[in-house]
Parts: sequence; structure tokens; C-alpha cells
Amino acid sequence: MRFKFPLMAIGLEVAMIVLFGVFVQYENVQNSGQPSNTSSPAVMNSFFRLYPSFQHVHVMIFVGFGFLMTFLKKYGFSSVGFNFFIAALGLQWGTIIKGLLNDHGEKFHISIHSLIGADFSTTTVLVSFGAVLGKISPIQVLIMTILEIAVFNGNEYLFAEIFQATDIGGSMVIHAFGAYFGLAVAGILYRSNQIWEHHNKQSDIYSDLFAMIGTLFLWIFWPSFNSTLAVPEEKQNRAIINTYFSLAACVLTSYAFSSLVEHRGKLSMVHIQNATLAGGVAVGTCADMEINPYGSMIIGSIAGIVSVIGFKFLTPFFATTLRIQDTCGVHNLHGLPGIVGGLASIVVVAVGVSDVSTTAMQAATLVISVGTAVVGGLITGLILKLPIWEQPPDEDCYDDCVYWEVPTVDDSLSLSRFQPM
Repeated sequence: MRFKFPLMAIGLEVAMIVLFGVFVQYENVQNSGQPSNTSSPAVMNSFFRLYPSFQHVHVMIFVGFGFLMTFLKKYGFSSVGFNFFIAALGLQWGTIIKGLLNDHGEKFHISIHSLIGADFSTTTVLVSFGAVLGKISPIQVLIMTILEIAVFNGNEYLFAEIFQATDIGGSMVIHAFGAYFGLAVAGILYRSNQIWEHHNKQSDIYSDLFAMIGTLFLWIFWPSFNSTLAVPEEKQNRAIINTYFSLAACVLTSYAFSSLVEHRGKLSMVHIQNATLAGGVAVGTCADMEINPYGSMIIGSIAGIVSVIGFKFLTPFFATTLRIQDTCGVHNLHGLPGIVGGLASIVVVAVGVSDVSTTAMQAATLVISVGTAVVGGLITGLILKLPIWEQPPDEDCYDDCVYWEVPTVDDSLSLSRFQPM
């Protein structure tokens, strides 16, 4: 890893710089190639209107997802660190791929919408990363990021330009896609020696508290995620309100069903960290539609119930029967709620609440997004399974010491002696 990973990372960054030099221009550059003296008021208004939401999504990506995955007590450095690496690589590569697809290989202008679109591409990879957390090397992380963002943007282009379906919060195209892509990769990288719990795959009170910080950041900023690309004013306001109440309702049903399914009615921190966010995932497709606050609360309530049941019963079934080891339970937080969101949009369009799409196009988007994710994930998994990528051995999974300089207790004590008073 000492030479292979640095060379690949530097080589990729050089390639990014070249691609940006060839294809990317500022939005206020005219087609003639001559820069204008001032940006148009419309461009500047759009940028500053969307920048706060862009920052909210950024916080979700870099802080929310990163800390949500720190529940493994020996894998905190990797959870936050690799999350940071994926996000930094993904936002560059996502900008290039999306721009080339939308402008058919020509030079394209970069805008605030480009930055947000790149963040959404990155989100998909972070969802998938949760399924294989602790089981892949930094080199495999790098390769999965490149491949998945390419497949994701192809699927998104198909849904937006060909099907012209609606999925403003990405329930189907981002969350369901990311979950089933990750599950397919995890299935290919299945480790037969880890049918039962790995000795490193454990949490403690501190790692669970750090993960809960990620949950709270995600929960607070999720209305921005679902509304940032909605049409300003009415639809954007509606998306914020619907997401807000869906999340709130989801919390109550998550707590209720966690107590219901756990021994002696106690709450499970796994459920509270994850299932309480399922309402934000599920309402995403319908977020900007006129479903009324009670409609969003119904969707959120169902999502919370489905997510808890998934964690309790489906995750063990997947691991022992389907041979898919889902480390973070992305199927229950992103996959199942994403499907709930897709089905909800089909119902909403069928009853005439929204006329921006058709039931056939919504159904096709759901089916093709999941299908594309599975096929893309299987191919990516086969590539990642090649022995040249230095996948960690079974006994070293879920352990920071394999890829990080980790201070020992003695190191920490000796360092503390030299801290200024």
C-alpha cells in the first residue's frame, strides 16, 4: 500500500486537473471564450440563494455520514477518514461526469447546480460504502468511488432526460441506488469466515455517542437535502415542510417499534441512530408534491417501522442466508425506505396529486435504478475482488491499525504529559 495507493491517488488527481482544464469553465464565461466583466444578476441570485442549502448538504456529507459510521469502536479513524477521502474525490469526479453527460462531451460551465449535483453523486457512494465498511482497502475505496459515480450519473441521466420522472430528494435514484449497489458489492466480497460476528465488529458507549452525533446532523439538515433543487418558492417550501414532518413522525415510530421488537422493551441504539432518518429518505421523491403534512407523516411513520423491522430481522437473514454482510445496515436505512418513497410517488401520481410525471415513468425509474445498481455493483465487486487491491485479511477487518497510525494508551498518556498547562 505504501506506493500503490499514493501513486493511484496522485495519478487520479492529475487526471482531474487535466479534465477540469480541458472541459470546465466558470458560469460567467461567454461561449466565445471571452470573460464578461460582470456575472448576470440571475446567475448571482441563483448562486447565493442556493449556497446555504449547498453548505447544509456539505455538512451532511462530511460530518453526518462520517460520524454516523463511527459506531465501530476500532474503526473510527477509517469511518471519518475514508468518508472524507471519498467525498473529496467524488465531488471532483461527479462534476466532470455530470457535465460531460449533460453537454455531450463539450466544454461546460460550472455553477452552484454543478456543485450540488456532485454532492449528490458523492452521497450515493457514501451510502454504498456503509455496506462494505471495514472490509475494503483504501485502494478499493478509490476504485469503487470512480466506478459507482460513473454508473450513478448514467442512471440519473436516463431518469431525468429519457423518463422525465420526478425524484427531487433522490429516494430512488440516490438512496435506493446507493444501497443496492453497495449490497451487490458486499455480496461479491462475501467472507465465509465472518458468518458470525467479527471480534472487532463491536461498539461501545463512546463510539455509539459519536455515531449519534452523525445522526443528529443528518436529521437537522435533511430538509435542505430534499429541497435544495426544488423549484423556488412554493415547491421548495413544500419540500422543506414535508421532509420536516416526515422526519418527526419517523422518530416516534422508530422508538416505538424499537421498544416493541427488543428484549424487555428496551431501546436499541442501532435503531435510533439509523431508523430515525428513514423518513427523510422515504419522503424524498414526493417532497415537493402536494401530499399535505399528514401525508408526509404517514410516509415517515411507515419508513420508521420498515427500517426497524429490517434491522431486527432482515440484516441477520441477509448475512446468513443471502451471504450479504451489510456492515451499516444500508438496506434498512436507504434501500427499503427508498423503495417506500418510490412506491409512494407512484400512488401520489396515480391519484392525481402530481402531474409532473406518470405512474409508468415513476415505476420504471424505481425498477431500473435498483436493477442498474445491482448490475453495476456486481461488476464493481468482481473488479474489487482481484487480489492486486490489497483487501484486508479476515482477522484485520474493522480495525484502524491496518491503515492508520493509531496511538496506544501509553502513547496518549506520554503525549498528555507534554501538553502546556
